[in-house]
Amino acid sequence: MSPDLLEQGGERLRAASGPGYGRVVLPGQLDLAHGRILYLEDVHVSFDGFRAINGLSIDISPGELRCIIGPNGAGKTTMMDIITGKTRPDRGTVFFGGTIDLLRHSEAQIAQLGIGRKFQRPTVFEALSVYENLELALQGSRALSASLWGVLSGEQRDRLAEVLMLIRLQDQMTRAAGLLSHGQKQWLEIGMLLVQDPKLLLLDEPVAGMTDQETERTAELILTLKGRHSIVVVEHDMGFVDRIAEKVTVLAEGSVLAEGSLAQVQADERVIEVYLGR
Repeated sequence: MSPDLLEQGGERLRAASGPGYGRVVLPGQLDLAHGRILYLEDVHVSFDGFRAINGLSIDISPGELRCIIGPNGAGKTTMMDIITGKTRPDRGTVFFGGTIDLLRHSEAQIAQLGIGRKFQRPTVFEALSVYENLELALQGSRALSASLWGVLSGEQRDRLAEVLMLIRLQDQMTRAAGLLSHGQKQWLEIGMLLVQDPKLLLLDEPVAGMTDQETERTAELILTLKGRHSIVVVEHDMGFVDRIAEKVTVLAEGSVLAEGSLAQVQADERVIEVYLGR
């Protein structure tokens, strides 16, 4: 590597294999030259002989909001487990951008790379205030006591204020998280991901158990985030999917059954047969 490159960018990394082989990127920089932020190809996972994921191939573009639907047991949650390193596939390719092979990284490393995941059930610190939950997420690499007693920079305080406005909990910032409604806890958990500025958000059934009003506010929040982050939403609520989706992927038996707009997949006879019914 030339001295000029070293001066301009410091030490640079080359991918050892996979999409983007040979492309030079700065450490910590996501290579989006191929127009993909997430790429899975021919992924297989079996549990005790059951094929949970069977030849799954899917790719997500930078800034895209993709909805994933399908019957129970279709492999939606397992797909998220694979992306976040919780489950290792038997075979297949899983890349974040053009050069980061996620199968070579641990769960903690994948989170640090910029992939944030919200599970079906909200996981917040109920004894702490809304603000303290966000502060802890912002400084998650530090010890709990240090995070809560540390001094935030002006930039960090501005970031927390911005996220509080986005999730519409600015009036609840001093309230214990355990006293929030179910929907508010879901928004708080999304906020805890947002303060870490993830490049890719994975949201697993974000409106499950919500009231109609909470569901509508969640749709507004996600649409606000669209373009700022790449977002993958797994959801069963078709009204909610219709509200937010441009492109929908239908999974069945661990692979892609159909893909397109919601209207297109709803009209697909295979989707009607295995998921929507008549």
